[in-house]
Amino acid sequence: QVQLAESGGGSVQTGGSLRLSCAASGYINDNYCIAWFRQAPGKEREGIAVRYTSDGSSEYVDSVKGRFTISQDNAKNTLDLQMNSLKPEDTAMYYCAAVSTYVGNYYCSAGGILESKFPYWGQGTQVTVSS
Repeated sequence: QVQLAESGGGSVQTGGSLRLSCAASGYINDNYCIAWFRQAPGKEREGIAVRYTSDGSSEYVDSVKGRFTISQDNAKNTLDLQMNSLKPEDTAMYYCAAVSTYVGNYYCSAGGILESKFPYWGQGTQVTVSS
């Protein structure tokens, strides 16, 4: 069983930065895809970034590419999302999720991150960006 817990959310002004952390407990081996999702008020949840624990490769959707970066701390068993140049449209509840899978699986890529394939979820952390 894998448990995930996000932290680091908060309120910032446009152009500011936040660093979210996803702490994993339980057994996670080298063959996991960790994804960050977000859900804005009144909108569906969307996947925005993924990282494969096996080779460290990461992908981002266009709306966050160049502004958000995933990093992995194996000693702490955390996967962080550094968010820079934040915009009001980044306001959302942010979730991390995990699935055991191989690199390149179709549902764990920036082309289409399918939340239905992820069995493990954190509780979410709120990010609010004011103009």
